[in-house]
Amino acid sequence: MAEGEDVEYGSKGVHREVREPLMKKDQTQDGSVSHQNGSKESVWMVYLSTFVAVCGSFAFGSCLKHCAEFSRDKIFGPVHWFRTDVCFLCVLMKFAVFGSILTVGAMIGAITSGPIADLTGRKGAMRTAIAFCVAGWLSIYFAQGALALDIGRLATGYGMGVFSYVVPVFIAEIAPKHLRGALTTANQIMICTGVSVAFIIGTVLTWRALALTGLIPCAILLFGLFLIPESPRWLAKVGREKEFEAALRKLRGQNADISHEAAEIKDYIETLERLPKVKLFDLFHRRYRRSVIIGVGLMVFQQFGGINGVCFYVSNIFESAGFSASVGTITYAIIQVVVTGLNTTVIDRAGRKPLLLVSASGLVLACVITAVSFYLKVNELALNLVPILAVAGILLYIGSFSAGMGAVPWVVMSEIFPINIKGIGGSLATLVNWFGAWAISYTYNFLMSWSSFGTFAIYAAINALSMVFVIMVVPETKGRTLEQIQAAINH
Repeated sequence: MAEGEDVEYGSKGVHREVREPLMKKDQTQDGSVSHQNGSKESVWMVYLSTFVAVCGSFAFGSCLKHCAEFSRDKIFGPVHWFRTDVCFLCVLMKFAVFGSILTVGAMIGAITSGPIADLTGRKGAMRTAIAFCVAGWLSIYFAQGALALDIGRLATGYGMGVFSYVVPVFIAEIAPKHLRGALTTANQIMICTGVSVAFIIGTVLTWRALALTGLIPCAILLFGLFLIPESPRWLAKVGREKEFEAALRKLRGQNADISHEAAEIKDYIETLERLPKVKLFDLFHRRYRRSVIIGVGLMVFQQFGGINGVCFYVSNIFESAGFSASVGTITYAIIQVVVTGLNTTVIDRAGRKPLLLVSASGLVLACVITAVSFYLKVNELALNLVPILAVAGILLYIGSFSAGMGAVPWVVMSEIFPINIKGIGGSLATLVNWFGAWAISYTYNFLMSWSSFGTFAIYAAINALSMVFVIMVVPETKGRTLEQIQAAINH
């Protein structure tokens, strides 16, 4: 259970309902909240803090896209690709390493992000991520060889791994209850926006210039961190009482009555301290096994369905199919942002399982269409249909992924783990997610060189298996409290 949920546990482990911190509140014209006692809660600092934090998510998205702008001849020069099999294999391995090394850095960042955020604070973790991202972008910009490029991608990947953990945690910890869901959603939207903006400007900028644009969100975030408060929950956790109250007052407004919320946060922190520490192997206890299978399983199917291969190399896919890479990537970017935005408005009404099943069905169809297009091209059949099928398949793929498999696995993961294993269980699922991202981005070029249509046939089969997994294993969590969900899963 995330910090700030509606239920807390007493000192003996018996749960009781938490009192609603915002009693009988009414929305005023300026967007603030009036309480029963006449105090007025202002949320503009929450909005500003969220905006600053999601600049890290935007940088995260920029990192994800940047690899796609490095075509083989841009990175390694005008190589004679098919002069010898050895030459081809060597260059292909270099390109695969370059494309996948970002996810290696992200895995390291994901593992270390929790300890860094606990030791230096949420803002301290974001500053650490900024430092690595800036060093990485500059290394890429000034690179004269493959080694500097690899180091740059590793560094930006590390920063991305830290951002992927600390940004949603920071937003969840600063937001009032009635805004938490909407503001946390901004994290996913900004990741997609970062990817999409990089897609669009990458059609007119060189890869070196594109690397410099990655510094812009980092600069905004670095400056913005001086204007916003630290997470009050982290300050309370480390015992900095005066700073805790000052940060909470800054977030809620000078005229807001924060006494009740402050007391609840302190009580919650004390509850966390009383819970037993869980080790990694405890996750495989019979009681928690199903939660782990659901959380990790969704991450496996999310990544091994091919998303990072498509995302990193979408320009190459369009070019291989004989379609304009610029037009294709811009359309891809627009669809990704629009569908992700729409997804956030229906997830609590349509339910998790229906969205996952619709998304997976669309992914299967998209992979089949793309596979057919490459099959026709290789066999020189109906060549006039190849670009149409390839574009339709890829655009359907990203639309379907954004409709469910992109965001819903993260939502379900946040709901299924009990509070005492949420941290370590979530870390395991996140690590598996980044490992899958690395595996797909590393193997994509090898698979495409083996068989372009075979590659997408494999992805289609994996996405079909994900439908079976969702139907048989994943529970519907819509409209149920966390306690009901976890009691049903971990009985």
